[in-house]
Amino acid sequence: MIQAQRRHGKWLLTMLIATLVAGTSLSLQAQDNDRMLNNAPQPPDMRLGPLFHAVQAATLFPDQKTFADAVPKYDPASILADWQMQKNQRNFDLKHFVETNFTLPAAAEKYTPPAGQNLRQHIDGLWPVLTRTSEKAGPYDSLLTLPKPYVVPGGRFREVYYWDTYFTMLGLAESGHWDRVQDMVDNFAYELDKYGHIPNGNRSYYLSRSQPPFFSLMIDLLAQHGGDQVYSKYLPQLQREYNYWMADADGLKAGEAGKRVVKLSDGTLLNRYWDARDVPRTESWMKDVALANASPERNKAELYRDLRAGAASGWDFSSRWLDNPKELATIHTTNILPVDLNSLLFHLEQTLARASKAANKPDDSQRFAALAEKRQKAINRVLWDEKQGYYVDYDWKKRALRPQLTAATLFPLYLRAAGDKQAQRTADAVKKQLVKEGGLATTTVNNGQQWDAPNGWAPLQWVAVEGLNNYQQQPLAKDIGLHFLKNVQTTYDRQQKLVEKYVVEGKGLGGGGGGEYPLQDGFGWTNGVTLKLLDMYCPKEVTCNSYGDVTQNMKK
Repeated sequence: MIQAQRRHGKWLLTMLIATLVAGTSLSLQAQDNDRMLNNAPQPPDMRLGPLFHAVQAATLFPDQKTFADAVPKYDPASILADWQMQKNQRNFDLKHFVETNFTLPAAAEKYTPPAGQNLRQHIDGLWPVLTRTSEKAGPYDSLLTLPKPYVVPGGRFREVYYWDTYFTMLGLAESGHWDRVQDMVDNFAYELDKYGHIPNGNRSYYLSRSQPPFFSLMIDLLAQHGGDQVYSKYLPQLQREYNYWMADADGLKAGEAGKRVVKLSDGTLLNRYWDARDVPRTESWMKDVALANASPERNKAELYRDLRAGAASGWDFSSRWLDNPKELATIHTTNILPVDLNSLLFHLEQTLARASKAANKPDDSQRFAALAEKRQKAINRVLWDEKQGYYVDYDWKKRALRPQLTAATLFPLYLRAAGDKQAQRTADAVKKQLVKEGGLATTTVNNGQQWDAPNGWAPLQWVAVEGLNNYQQQPLAKDIGLHFLKNVQTTYDRQQKLVEKYVVEGKGLGGGGGGEYPLQDGFGWTNGVTLKLLDMYCPKEVTCNSYGDVTQNMKK
């Protein structure tokens, strides 16, 4: 009987999928074209269709990511068919059905560090704890295979994430784990070759978007150990990364946008964040559905796309993307040209020029150098607020600057795209408005979103420190670095852990809040940035392994 049901289920699933796909504005064929792939694995919400929606709507699990990461034990078509036949029966138990037909992700074992470890020793001991492999995955698993081991952030984040990984790599390099740095670069090169881009994370439901493009900085880092040959070796993958971000650029008319590229009225090309799908996020399905249902004034597909693009930015979510900083439903990420994204692409163009030269391709090198110079001029023309004196985002549809000061203002300094005068004025604004007792605040807006005040994030501390040091602002850089270190150290002394984000202002310094999920422990990029800051301001020959030591070093 069950076998017959499963055979029937395959036919039924075909009909259901056809109905579902007809109801969305993005076809499977368009997704495959966007990913340069004809056999990309479907995300769970497409594999399971109405069953996926039913499970998420029933809130069987506190975290919607749980079912997104669950692995079907059988052919999803058969499971879906069984559910269709059983769901209206008396005493049907959806939770029991899920537990019978899916392997749910296991909760991570709580890591208890050896007693007496200082902060540096604790981080060094965490690297193997956070290391995972996925050389093989089941045919229905949302986890994407990668050829080599990788380090995950920790907590609910059981997969590798794109921009997180760069800051994790910084720490791995400080710990001497160049083999793991190499592994993770190779994993991303593999994804570029296979998918045409680096997904948000190695899950099928992340394939429709990427994240801040740090691959070129990863190549810079690896080249510190492997020499200039690293640039020529990874030139094909650097080119694929660039092709992904610049797709559709050649066919745009002035004032038009295509995927991740916008051509302004004067012909200037700049980039935005984008997701190839316009449905609720698989990992936050009901949150997105509830927001859309409560916001009848917004076109649902447009809202979903903007939420997904916000996730692609890494700043999910922030008042940066909101027309009303208190209302998430006013998110318009795809209307915004972000200063950090375009600074990163300036670096990618520079790196392509360098890699082309190393590969003995002088014409390509000159072409990319010219593109980098053109983008640098655009950053300093379009994304500079002369009146306020700092870098901002730009709303290309309204043809207006978005005047909010955020920590992203430091990316042109970090990637050396800023002029000296702009750097000085930006540093002054940051010092007056964003530097707090616990480090650099993300924005000046406190609205409950995790990428806003009062939170500070490790990667943004490092961007600030490096960016300010690039423009002879060492005292301010040190102030930010040591205040954040003190925050991390104090939290570690109290709780024996590092966390995803920190409160940096007010009386409640320590683990941060806000956002869509509880504070996560681990934590990959905090570990990496903390090691870099320790070695910069508290080198091994200087004892700086406790709250008191960090405080004392701040007075020097």
